[in-house]
Amino acid sequence: MTFDRLVCAQCAGPVSEGRCPTCRATRARLEQESGWSSPISPAAIVAALIALLAVVLLVEHATA
Repeated sequence: MTFDRLVCAQCAGPVSEGRCPTCRATRARLEQESGWSSPISPAAIVAALIALLAVVLLVEHATA
């Protein structure tokens, strides 16, 4: 999860702005956790599916 969409329960501001100590602590924790384990973006998934579809269509066309 990204912190740019989170709203702080203490100050009701966006966590990404870091208005209060709770926001800043949560933002720091999320930044630490996001290292290599960050989720794949939806755009990357769509691009991979389009590429896979193109390969399938090329193989099907070549065998016909």
